Amino acid sequence: MRTIRTIRTALVTAAAVGLAVTALSTAPASAAPAAPKFLSAGQWPASLTPWTAGPVQKGLPEDGSFCTAGTTPAAGTRYRDFRTELDTGARQTITVAPTTAKAKALAAELRTALATCLERMKEQEPGIEGVSKYHGRVNVEEGAYVHSIDTSYPEVGSTDIGLHSVGRDGRTVTVLEWGQLGDLDGAPLKGFRKTTGTAVAKLH
Repeated sequence: MRTIRTIRTALVTAAAVGLAVTALSTAPASAAPAAPKFLSAGQWPASLTPWTAGPVQKGLPEDGSFCTAGTTPAAGTRYRDFRTELDTGARQTITVAPTTAKAKALAAELRTALATCLERMKEQEPGIEGVSKYHGRVNVEEGAYVHSIDTSYPEVGSTDIGLHSVGRDGRTVTVLEWGQLGDLDGAPLKGFRKTTGTAVAKLH
């Protein structure tokens, strides 16, 4: 993180004045903004075993989310994976867009991608069943929006629940993904909403 360098000058002699003018003329007009901050492992909803956090990495992950694939640009994007010792995992993705308008458009595209994700899943895997729900807005910065996708494969008897959210603070957009075996009744929806609020508030 860069910090603004304070320039101190003492106008005692003409030479000192000259040095001060030179220093001011070569100093940057403003410091570059700090990089957005990621969640820590302990800020995810409590699990039966502790969360561990992977390193922050640039670009998009090779095993990207089916729901948001093709929506988030690699440029300006970083991500961090989280996991527990059981069948629960999570990921936070942060994208800094070139402008606020582009960030707003990206957030809207991501929300649409989540809202239509289950239908696209069913097109690719006809045997899948599921329910997609929108769980409302989290009032933080420019807003965050929470969705869940509850899926099952009757042929093999497996069920999976995924919680997703999209939030924005200025030019910065973040996506949270949380998933485990089971269904929505066993998912920490309230805790995930809190984590979403924390994630967006923590960005800057």
